[in-house]
Amino acid sequence: MRQFSALSCVTALIIAATAGATTAANAFGPTATQQVDGVIVVSGSTCTWTNARTSANPPTALSIDRTSINTPGGNLSCTGGITAALNNNPNVTFDDAAGQAKADVIDITGTQYGISCRYKATNVLLNRDSTTRRYVNQAFTATKTSGSFLCPGSVTTAAGGASLLFH
Repeated sequence: MRQFSALSCVTALIIAATAGATTAANAFGPTATQQVDGVIVVSGSTCTWTNARTSANPPTALSIDRTSINTPGGNLSCTGGITAALNNNPNVTFDDAAGQAKADVIDITGTQYGISCRYKATNVLLNRDSTTRRYVNQAFTATKTSGSFLCPGSVTTAAGGASLLFH
């Protein structure tokens, strides 16, 4: 049994949730609908969701509604036999001058082969992609907060491993 590769999806979800909360203002296009799509690819697994709800449109500080990401209310799905769930509603702030967004806390649980691992990352930074409403993550490390001894103590996500698109 390989070491919990489902963490890749967990990490992916962390990034996606983080990025998901980050859109550019109306200066970047038509009025947004307070929704975000997310994609992350880590260690051969991909996690995606569409149309998650946010509490506002960027660059206004906002939170991402986890119930609109997690099933059954959302459509989060992962490849590679992994299931994942976002445990919190991440708060995201924007610095348009720097082209960045920051999620305060991303708390994720990933399960594969019946083994669950819970990870938390704080102050996750995302960079805006040009003048779009798409944000991509900077590298970050999520620390294990609970789970099997088979779960690594932490997982690191490389820069660009996830993206979010606000619409």
